[in-house]
Amino acid sequence: MLLEQLQAHDKTDLYPFHMPGHKRHIELPADAYHLDITEIDGFDNLHHAQGILQEEQQRLADYIGVKRSFFLVNGSTCGILAAISAAAPRNSRILLARNSHKAAYHAVDLRGLEVHYCYPAISDFDIQGAVSPDVIAQALETDPLIRAVYITSPTYDGVVSDIASIARIVHSYGLPLIVDEAHGAHFGFHPTCPRSATGCGADVVIQSVHKTLPAFTQSAVLHICSDRVPEEELERFLGIYESSSPSYLLMAGMSRLVPFLQENGERLFTALDENLSRFYERSRRLRCLHVIQAEDFGADCAFARDRSKILISTRDCSIDGKQLYDRLLSEYHLQMEMCSGEYVTALCSLMDTAEGFERLAAALEEIDGQTEPANGEACSFVARMYRGREQVCPIADAMDAETRERVDWAAAVDRVSGEYVYLYPPGIPILVPGERIDAAFAADMRELLARGLDVEGLRDKTAQSIEVLK
Repeated sequence: MLLEQLQAHDKTDLYPFHMPGHKRHIELPADAYHLDITEIDGFDNLHHAQGILQEEQQRLADYIGVKRSFFLVNGSTCGILAAISAAAPRNSRILLARNSHKAAYHAVDLRGLEVHYCYPAISDFDIQGAVSPDVIAQALETDPLIRAVYITSPTYDGVVSDIASIARIVHSYGLPLIVDEAHGAHFGFHPTCPRSATGCGADVVIQSVHKTLPAFTQSAVLHICSDRVPEEELERFLGIYESSSPSYLLMAGMSRLVPFLQENGERLFTALDENLSRFYERSRRLRCLHVIQAEDFGADCAFARDRSKILISTRDCSIDGKQLYDRLLSEYHLQMEMCSGEYVTALCSLMDTAEGFERLAAALEEIDGQTEPANGEACSFVARMYRGREQVCPIADAMDAETRERVDWAAAVDRVSGEYVYLYPPGIPILVPGERIDAAFAADMRELLARGLDVEGLRDKTAQSIEVLK
């Protein structure tokens, strides 16, 4: 049974360098079932909040310094769907960062939107970087049909864009700016953290509090920071995309955040900063592996950097990201958040311990001593996987097309995709319905499968074939 497997997992020495941000260090009452209720008298209704839930959400809004906050029990996904649906009229056009989470693409599909893509910079270590304000300005200047702008900051790898400058540009065109800050729920709470988009001019900000703060998985919030996206429309679409039976346990967890941070935030964020500083300094001794430092991102690739996302590059090693990930898990019992072709990500939070950082540092030193330098030039894995592709038709048209067929990758060349392809995590599409499949992408797919990376989005769970339009 799943419950028994979870209980057994909790008794192991596996250290969680992954979400959720509570890192299993928050105590609950002995029997949480006793606290699991529905919308009974005295406990308000999330979709018509007038009592205790309204008070708790407003307390969070006041603490953050925004106009209004909504608890989300379906994760950031429902907040992203609602924000795009409320900000961009049906069948209109949206400026979308190509490194957006799949939820943003689903909103585009459901609303029949056209997409004008903008692309993040790629760093020297093959990491997707920031979206430049100049890129946003150029897109808005050349495309007067854009009705809303959506970007991700920070990225899954902790790269922060210059939201204040982007917001000024977007607002000069009278448009709203939506920021997916799912991985930056801890921003702005301590001087060692980057500034939050909520204080930089964004109009709607979505945060996954479960990713980096002590909250249950699926816990997220949507912040309204201005009047540019109508509140009533946001509420309407949240009523569509979010469960009508919200979990009171999840909402109770979110209601604890403000008092928890008020009481413990300064101490825990200071300890996290000290642990990270020691880890990053120690990692400079590595010979083949490379823990990416702030200076590895130039101004063109990162306006700021959240260093609680530890990125371990294998670019100069004889092993790749998947091999490093597997060794850390099997030999050292360190569960990383994800692996890409050439790096591994460890997610940290204010609930991590000095012992966890010591175990990771010692493991990397040992693996580094057993690893040979790479032979030959490193290939740009991320630049290849997330490059621009020919968009033949809108996403919605491709998804709704009735004439389609399933083919293997060799036969898919020059065909138009009817499905998504993405690596999970982070769930950013590398191929979108309506895009043309070229020979290079088909070769990339064979490489992904050969490396054993987790390819999702396709109905064929083996990822050996894809549906294309006839």
